[in-house]
Amino acid sequence: MPRTATADRGQAVVEFALALPVVCTMLLGVVQVGVVVRHQLALHVAARAAARAAAVSTDTAAAARAAADDAVRLRPLEVDVVLGRLPTGGLVSTVTVTVRYTDLTDVPVVGALVPPVVLHAAVTMTLEPP
Repeated sequence: MPRTATADRGQAVVEFALALPVVCTMLLGVVQVGVVVRHQLALHVAARAAARAAAVSTDTAAAARAAADDAVRLRPLEVDVVLGRLPTGGLVSTVTVTVRYTDLTDVPVVGALVPPVVLHAAVTMTLEPP
């Protein structure tokens, strides 16, 4: 007995129903990766702004914290400021700012499968004379 087109319609619906959750999960995974990459880029912006503010300020830690908070809306940011010295042990010549953020993976379905990601960015700049 030959198969007709109407007999295959039910098979296509079943295959679609089986494949749809897998495709949706993969698309949500791509969205989650995009969100994490966006936050990483924002951290680089915050670190650069914080390093620049610390390089031109007398109160490096407070200036770095304020600049990082103003640069991005991610909260809470952890901002560390380290002053570097010349290799000969002379005057302080550089400032390194490290910004950390714990990104909670909260995209539906996929967020529950992926643990939170700790992102960080560091920038070093030469201190400018007052």
